[in-house]
Amino acid sequence: MVDFSSIFLGVFMTKMEFIHNIAEKSNLPKKDATLVVNTIFNKMTDALVKGDRIEIRGFGSFSVKSYEGYEGKNPKTHKSIIVQPKKKPIFKVGKDLKDRINTKL
Repeated sequence: MVDFSSIFLGVFMTKMEFIHNIAEKSNLPKKDATLVVNTIFNKMTDALVKGDRIEIRGFGSFSVKSYEGYEGKNPKTHKSIIVQPKKKPIFKVGKDLKDRINTKL
C-alpha cells in the first residue's frame, strides 16, 4: 500500500510530478504509474460526464451540479444576455481529510 502523505510533498504539483512520485514510492516503472494515473482520471471523468457520483471514503466525493440558464447582464455594456444552462464538477471534502488538515494548524 502506498503512503499518499509522502507523495504530495509540494504546495503545487503537476500531473507528471504526481506520476513520478507514485512510481518512486510504489516501485512501479514510470510507464505503469502513468497508466494507473491516466486510467483513474479517465474513469473518474467518464463517471462524472454520465452524472454519476464518486465517493472515496476518507478523502471526499465528486459530483456534478446542474445550473439553470438565466438572464444576466454584460458588466461592460450593461446589455441583457442569456446565460445558458451548465454543469460544474463539485468536490466535497471528506471528514477524515478535513480532520487531518485541521490537525496541522
